[in-house]
Amino acid sequence: MRVRSVHHLGFAVPDLDAAVETYERLFDGRLEHRAAVPDQGVEAGSVLVGVSRIELLAPTGPDTPVGKFLAKHGPGMHHIAYEVGDVAEALRDLEAQGAQLIDVAPRTGLFGLQVAFVHPDAVHGVLTEVVSVG
Repeated sequence: MRVRSVHHLGFAVPDLDAAVETYERLFDGRLEHRAAVPDQGVEAGSVLVGVSRIELLAPTGPDTPVGKFLAKHGPGMHHIAYEVGDVAEALRDLEAQGAQLIDVAPRTGLFGLQVAFVHPDAVHGVLTEVVSVG
């Protein structure tokens, strides 16, 4: 699998507005996108900090995946996302290498990106996402 770059770092936060304000104030961040994904129980903001992208994820309730993550781990690092040319091809390569996948096919993720997740057990405890922007 050929990785183009780190696309973003994902952080779980209890309050999206407060987190966006913090990144804007402390790091001169700029909110690129904001969206709610009701079926995933998450509200997200993509903040550009210099040339790096931070994805802030706030739960819409305690029983959502991000809500459960926050209850177990508290706020902080949630996942890393790598940009690839083709998510389906990346999944085939990862599977051929024996990586445990959460998503066996690409799906539309936040902000319309094609995404898939690799199980943390395959990557030394780090939830990993592959994304394609084009």
